[in-house]
Amino acid sequence: MITKCLQCLKPENLCVCASLSRLETQLHVLILQHPQEPNEPLSSARLAHLALPQSTLKIGLSWPNLQKALGRETQSSKWAVLYLGSGIQGGSPNTPHPVEFVSKRGTPVPAPEALEGIVILDGTWSQAKALWWRNAWLLKLKRMILQPAQPSLYRELRKEPRKECLSTIESIAETLVALGEPVETGEKLKSLFSSLLEKKRKKKK
Repeated sequence: MITKCLQCLKPENLCVCASLSRLETQLHVLILQHPQEPNEPLSSARLAHLALPQSTLKIGLSWPNLQKALGRETQSSKWAVLYLGSGIQGGSPNTPHPVEFVSKRGTPVPAPEALEGIVILDGTWSQAKALWWRNAWLLKLKRMILQPAQPSLYRELRKEPRKECLSTIESIAETLVALGEPVETGEKLKSLFSSLLEKKRKKKK
């Protein structure tokens, strides 16, 4: 029987809780996790949640609205979701900004003046798409497209369907920094994920 850490819920030989830092943010991060993802040893959503006091992690397939998913009252107009669309339509693909806000058609729009939080869909590509289509209220949120400068740290450990795909914790890190949170916050989130991957690589040797 595999012994798991009671905090991160990972096998003890993959636990990186000793590296956890409490990272305060202005933006709240709502992570919607597909039910099949928590059991993946390299899943990063819970690590992000443990590191970010201003975060909420919900496991499931659908929720009636943003308020139910978040667990409190809020306004949809003050939230943005990391969009799973096919990229920016009609705009420069070489925009220097890592996060671009887009319309429902995928065309660039000005960034909102203020956001309360962001929504991240956690799972494989197909699982994330299932979450998108099962939660129609996501259409009411602002849409963001992430354009990472570097490929995922996963490398050979987990094949991504697109070169621009990142792990959940990497996506959160880059999005938060792009929206004005401290660079150190993003670096510490990525470092935490890197520690997990390093333990996995050593286990494979």
